[in-house]
Amino acid sequence: MADITDNVTIPDFNSLLQMDPYLKPYEQDFKRRYGLFEKGLFLLEEAEGGFDQFTRSYRTFGVNRQPDNSLLFQEWAPAAEALFLTGDFNGWDNFSHPYKRKEFGKWELCLPPKRDKSPAVEHKTKLKHIHPRPKKPASLRIYESHVGIASPDPKIASYTEFRLNILPRIKDLGYNCIQLMAIMEHAYYASFGYQVTSFFAASSRYGTPEELKLMIDTAHSLNIVVLLDVVHSHASKNTEDGLNRFDGSDSCFFHSPPRGEHTLWDSRLFNYSSWEVQRFLLSNLRWWMEEYRFDGFRFDGVTSMLYHHHGIGSGFSGDYSEYFGLQVDEDSLVYLMTANHILHTLYPDCITIAEDVSGMPALCKKVSEGGLGFDYRLAMAVPDKWIQILKELSDEAWDMGNIIYTLTNRRYGEKCIAYAESHDQSLVGDKSLAFWLMDKEMYTNMSSLVSMTPIIDRGIQLHKMIRLITHALGGEGYLNFMGNEFGHPEWLDFPRKGNNESYHYARRQYNLVDTEHLRYQQLYKFDRDMNCIEDKYGWLAAPPAFVSTKHEEDKVIVFERANVVFLFNFHPTRSQKDYRVAVGSPGKYTIKLDSDEKQYGGHGRLDHNTEFFTEPQPFNQRENSMLVYIPCRTALILGNDDTESCY
Repeated sequence: MADITDNVTIPDFNSLLQMDPYLKPYEQDFKRRYGLFEKGLFLLEEAEGGFDQFTRSYRTFGVNRQPDNSLLFQEWAPAAEALFLTGDFNGWDNFSHPYKRKEFGKWELCLPPKRDKSPAVEHKTKLKHIHPRPKKPASLRIYESHVGIASPDPKIASYTEFRLNILPRIKDLGYNCIQLMAIMEHAYYASFGYQVTSFFAASSRYGTPEELKLMIDTAHSLNIVVLLDVVHSHASKNTEDGLNRFDGSDSCFFHSPPRGEHTLWDSRLFNYSSWEVQRFLLSNLRWWMEEYRFDGFRFDGVTSMLYHHHGIGSGFSGDYSEYFGLQVDEDSLVYLMTANHILHTLYPDCITIAEDVSGMPALCKKVSEGGLGFDYRLAMAVPDKWIQILKELSDEAWDMGNIIYTLTNRRYGEKCIAYAESHDQSLVGDKSLAFWLMDKEMYTNMSSLVSMTPIIDRGIQLHKMIRLITHALGGEGYLNFMGNEFGHPEWLDFPRKGNNESYHYARRQYNLVDTEHLRYQQLYKFDRDMNCIEDKYGWLAAPPAFVSTKHEEDKVIVFERANVVFLFNFHPTRSQKDYRVAVGSPGKYTIKLDSDEKQYGGHGRLDHNTEFFTEPQPFNQRENSMLVYIPCRTALILGNDDTESCY
């Protein structure tokens, strides 16, 4: 009997094998996945006229106004016995407007216009100019954001406040991408937007759809792309305002329990093999791209989607057998392949990022190569490593080799988004990097009018160094959670019963960075200039770094990337004078960024007029080397060109 994969050909599979020959034993798995993907596209073409029409189903499902101003309502509810529309327009009469049953589980209701020819359900219509989308950045610098907390006041901030107050900061800081959380409508504010109740609605708690559109248009006018944190991995269990039991059954959009329930998240799991579920989700992606002009998506919970075990209790050692076989949910895997294929075909500059902790091979390779088609994956091990170091090790016990390993341990040819901390590390129960470093002294000792205490001094210097080495070595993109660029104190906690519905910790205190005498401003300036230097040299878009030094006793790390030299001295007390470092390109080097500058909260121990000249003396696998001075707890960037620094 012939194998079902015998006639499957993956167009560019050889390029994947050339990159990683160890995937060869799993060729049949890749062929089966690609075959399922091809079959799905063929069926879309045959039954729906192709994915272009299929993903425009939002124009026929839900509510749509017809040329004569009648309103056509269409829903998919295969198990429902009857369906009714109720609202202000009919005095909330539950039974006055029944839908008619159509074939394939669909229901339809048409409301004729009023006598004056206006729609039966009133709607305010506005026209606006559409800004062109920016091009996909070569170096992606992401500002992870939540609109509701974008204010120092204990309240829910608005789209308008974000546009007026936060967008100018993001532009000034040098971030070229915003990743927006909690936009898809969710009934429970404290869920951080991850318990979605309405997939085709922008959250109304921040303002109107028009205000969100204006916010995105304004970001585009600043040459900033905007990504939506999309939640297609699960849905809220709510029955009153969510998809759960939409047609009365427990399996309309979801698998029946237990497969259709996520035990840790207490939520429902989609049935990705269902034709109408695919229509719903793929159209949802298209709708956000078309209606709000998002530039792409950060897919939440990809690990949960990829495996039947959802990653629960799985450590993922990296053994390839963990990524193939019966534990892989190929229905959801093929859905992700299809989603990425459609998005990148319709929108060539679309950006997709996967939140995956498992390390699935080929996650960020093209679908034509047998991959899942994502542009980036999140380097989720990096923030965990920094928190572990700060919690468990003294400064003298920091392992330079282990830090390098964590920052560089990624699949070659698959791009990663590096970050020292995200919203996860800021949530209640954990601490931001700044709070781990300085804790309660942040309340009393952050004034620049007095000398730094040892704790504040250590915290400010290491905060800068951790972020720079993560930025420069950890990936092909960089992410920062709003406010952490200036060392935001405390944690995030949304109003809930456990905190008496308080908004005190559900805010970002930008007023701290605006206060001249507080040291938060020094950290802000360093973050801004770090991004500025990256913009000039483009190390995020450059090939991986060459690490020439990782000296355990000296606590020194040296590497080259994008024709600049990065030097880090993590030693708490020992400065390194006449320290020999390896360089590939000969010439004269000057300081491009210095974390020890006083404007960044440093001690100003370096003369920026100093010129460092290389010698043809081989060192650490490089043909040239030079002698430098690296103060303790200092990071430097040296360049041998005429590019001006950012300060």
